[in-house]
Amino acid sequence: MGRGPASGLRAADFVVRDLDTAELQRQAAALYRRVFGYRDSDVGLSPPLLTALLRNGGSVVGAVDADGALLGFAYGMRGGDGTRMYHYSQAAVVAPESQGLGLGRKLKQAQAAVARNTGMRYMRWSYDPLISRNAHFNLDVLGAAGRWYVDDFYLHEHSDRVVVEWDLERSPVPFAPPEPNPPVTRAEWGTWQDFGAHGRLVLPSDPALLEPDRAAEVRSAVRAGFHELLARGLVARSCRQVSAETSVYWFARIPITGGDLDRA
Repeated sequence: MGRGPASGLRAADFVVRDLDTAELQRQAAALYRRVFGYRDSDVGLSPPLLTALLRNGGSVVGAVDADGALLGFAYGMRGGDGTRMYHYSQAAVVAPESQGLGLGRKLKQAQAAVARNTGMRYMRWSYDPLISRNAHFNLDVLGAAGRWYVDDFYLHEHSDRVVVEWDLERSPVPFAPPEPNPPVTRAEWGTWQDFGAHGRLVLPSDPALLEPDRAAEVRSAVRAGFHELLARGLVARSCRQVSAETSVYWFARIPITGGDLDRA
């Protein structure tokens, strides 16, 4: 599936483009199953769906190398919550051997261009709250805000998701955690605090660090912490790793812009 950074691939060696051929869409479907490890026949990505999205204001963009191999892709669609329209990004997928090239940011920027061209000011997407590296990318790198938390997003256990909103007309403002910022340990995973204008939620830096006998407890605590802090008018603004095993979400008191998802 193309060359990875270890073999010398540079940003100049690929282009980001619409996946508007049958071959690129076939590669996207295969990459989707490979990256997420799907084996069930009822889980997959349909090339006809990708074509329909392309023809109806959706985004289907990918990074393609000089040999025509797909290194990563993202797709999304128009959405609405009764108060405004937005572009919803369903997934962004990068081959493991192609990570480290900034493909995630380039794919999101390409989706943002599609959103703007179809008259959208906002983008939304969801991510697993326990994958702190994704949280850091979404909140700190792109500048999106975690405004909603949806239990069992995909209608099964362990599919809780944070839904972020990205204002495409506003330059991201880096978030600086308040001082003092005392150290935290793994014993505090799942704990949260409300400091008034800010909130803090502690979690493992990687869900793989969770011991089986503690995993359910921490997941439940993270869910409860998000619901409590969001209900107090705070939104997730940052997620940073503070040690080899612990990360911290920071929440700030900024206006929530509404929609049905804030009651999900």
